[in-house]
Amino acid sequence: MFRVLIGSWAIFVGIFMLMIGNGMQGTLLGLRGELEGFSTFSMAMVTSAYFVGFMLASTIAPKMIRQVGHVRVFAALASMISAIFVLYSLWPSPIAWMIERAMIGFCFCGAYIVVESWLNSTVSNENRAQALSLYMWMQMAGIIMSQVLAASGDVAGFQLFGIASIIISLCFAPMLLTTSRVTPTFDQTKSLPLRRLVQASPLACAGMFLLGSVFAAQFGMAAIYGVRVGMPVEQITLMIGLTYLAALILQFPVGWLADRMDRRILIGTLAAIGGAAALLAFLIPGQIWLILVAAAVVGGTSNTVYPVIIAHANDYLEADEMPAASGGLLFINGMGSISGPLILGWMLDNIGPQGFWLVIAVVMLALGLYAAWRLRRVPNKEIVGEPAAHQHLLAGSSAVAVQVVAEAVAEAASGDAAENGLTSN
Repeated sequence: MFRVLIGSWAIFVGIFMLMIGNGMQGTLLGLRGELEGFSTFSMAMVTSAYFVGFMLASTIAPKMIRQVGHVRVFAALASMISAIFVLYSLWPSPIAWMIERAMIGFCFCGAYIVVESWLNSTVSNENRAQALSLYMWMQMAGIIMSQVLAASGDVAGFQLFGIASIIISLCFAPMLLTTSRVTPTFDQTKSLPLRRLVQASPLACAGMFLLGSVFAAQFGMAAIYGVRVGMPVEQITLMIGLTYLAALILQFPVGWLADRMDRRILIGTLAAIGGAAALLAFLIPGQIWLILVAAAVVGGTSNTVYPVIIAHANDYLEADEMPAASGGLLFINGMGSISGPLILGWMLDNIGPQGFWLVIAVVMLALGLYAAWRLRRVPNKEIVGEPAAHQHLLAGSSAVAVQVVAEAVAEAASGDAAENGLTSN
């Protein structure tokens, strides 16, 4: 791990600073939007716009990288993100924020593609797993740090937006100044027909769509909920920070379980636990301790069930289909992320702040029930080849990261198959 950090320090520092900015924007916009008196529907549209831009970048950004290279694309996108943070505070308007949010979603996705493909090119097969784990830790550390910074100033002014802009402006400096002589390569993310994905694993497709709503709630609507129930900024940022801290802590024990039991049981159990916590927070409003616990439980279960679902899908795909499935799975997740805030916005307007927990509870419990139904209907569905190894992966990664993980799993499966073939001879 230390050798990986030394060899790719510029990439890890860059992603850490990038995630600080991304983590701050969701919280700051939610808080500032409430101060400006924006309607819930407007803020829901602002949140959805991010994921629209994110999905567009998954197809456009690779072409940009091939034309001008990783470093130039990263610098251009980071510069645009920095400028948009300034515009957020200077021009607080729902329509302007929707446009800017779509643009910043595009830029962040493009930046992730640059960093993830660059990292994949600079590490060897032997240390790729360590590099991905360290990458995940840097992402989570950046998001948690962003909540600390978001609670340190006045959201009504320019200061916090300016700090985020400065951090983003500095994030590409390490990559530009690195002495690495490795020239990153880029391969287009492959695709797989959605019909094939649904046939292979209906549970994975349903899970990715449903989780999209939960991730959108955590990323863009949590701050709005916090303001509506009267939480101070410090408690709102603590709630969001606990969401990602719990996810980081639970990644490894859940990964250990995922390789030792039927993944459908694990998916259903995690979804049921998260749904039960959200339902309890819905039924017993006004208890700050319960809100914080529910946020941690939902964050820990939803973010850890995400890579389990990807591994579950890979169980029923041929080795050469695993990398190709990444684009389809993320497209499904993106559709859920776009629709989720709109549903949440409607619920907040018609039910009140508790609609936040009700939507999460319904979505998570629906996933748990569907996993139980699939297990009952097909109790012993045979996997294709060897079970796919679980890989730690965070929601919000680009298709490149998911494809890299799938390729690593496919390589491991091919190696195991070859070894077993030699042994049997």
